[in-house]
Amino acid sequence: MLSWFEQKAIVILLTLLSLGVKNIVTGPTAPGFFTPDLLAVLNEKFGLRSVTTVEQDMQQLLSA
Repeated sequence: MLSWFEQKAIVILLTLLSLGVKNIVTGPTAPGFFTPDLLAVLNEKFGLRSVTTVEQDMQQLLSA
């Protein structure tokens, strides 16, 4: 999981994406400069998603 509490988080995300890492979970919220359209593209191409509830996240992690 990648958190946005540190300024270097966006650099880490870009590095992971450039290396081809997919299905990254971010949270607790997306940065303010991530527009809904950008989030949709990142989700579609890289599987980037935000954390949801504990129950939903656990179900998704355990089913993988």
